[in-house]
Amino acid sequence: MEGKPEAVVLVEGVSDRVALEVVARRRGIDLAGGGVSVVAMQGINNVGRFLAYYGATAPGVRVAGLYDAAEERFVRRGLDLEPSAASQSGSDLEARGFYCCSADLEDELIRALGPEAVVDLVAAEGELRSFRTLQKQPALRARSLHDQLRRMMSGRSGGKKRYAALMAEAVAPEQVPRPLAQVLACALGDHHG
Repeated sequence: MEGKPEAVVLVEGVSDRVALEVVARRRGIDLAGGGVSVVAMQGINNVGRFLAYYGATAPGVRVAGLYDAAEERFVRRGLDLEPSAASQSGSDLEARGFYCCSADLEDELIRALGPEAVVDLVAAEGELRSFRTLQKQPALRARSLHDQLRRMMSGRSGGKKRYAALMAEAVAPEQVPRPLAQVLACALGDHHG
């Protein structure tokens, strides 16, 4: 995208960026054409630095983001330290354009699809046998299928990115997790989603 974007969506990592781009495409949203740039921060602890950068170099650009519930403190601290962001409405992070994923984005997508449908994706990727072996590990035996799937995705190099894209491709448009739908709406200037 050339020139200054109209909006920036800050996400923790590449898997989040990929999933958001896939969901947007499937909803018929041209992010680049709409002036929206999705930026992977390589860790939520970098949110303050990115907020400061966009506040200083791109005044007037809408900044929105996704974060995991356990990392809310980083987002809140980053927003409170950035003068242009702090001037926005109070402490409600959604009012400030930041939307919370329960555990993480993969958790949201697994819930939207249902764990059994995600197992079908694992099988289609040729990884069912490996997943069944993982499920037998003592630390995972008593865990839910949902949690076992999350562990499988995060435990393999590139797994989060690949499965985030696959799940985003598979989720029905009307079942897109609320945080993803809301952050897209916010970035496009429509807070009603």
